[in-house]
Amino acid sequence: MTLLHATEDVVRVLTSNKVIAVVGFHRDSTRPAHYVPEYMHRQGYTVIPVNPMLAERGESFFGHRAVASLAEITVPVDVVEVFRRSDKVREHLEDILAMHPLPRVVWMQQGIRDDQVARELAARGIDVIQDRCMLADHRALL
Repeated sequence: MTLLHATEDVVRVLTSNKVIAVVGFHRDSTRPAHYVPEYMHRQGYTVIPVNPMLAERGESFFGHRAVASLAEITVPVDVVEVFRRSDKVREHLEDILAMHPLPRVVWMQQGIRDDQVARELAARGIDVIQDRCMLADHRALL
């Protein structure tokens, strides 16, 4: 797989992948880590929030309980969307690579990128999108 940049690749990701695990999901509806996943849910995607504090409190969003880690997800995930600072992305690499099955795509939200992690994910067969807003791309391209 590869690092994706082309518009047609982004469109393919958005149209052929419907289950999104959101690492760094936030409960505050004014934050991108909440309103982007909420928008995707309203567009028909299954959104699974990943946030240890919210999981500890037993909170649910969009019909799914928050989980503390990717390892707790029991359904196949198409896309892992990352809402963590660029310097924190590497902390999630091991969890992503331990998923079974592996996600098809890791999407690092706008302003987030880690080229080394992206290369490691791509080497394991996972497509990677970096530094793009899923909401903006969905609105503009679909």
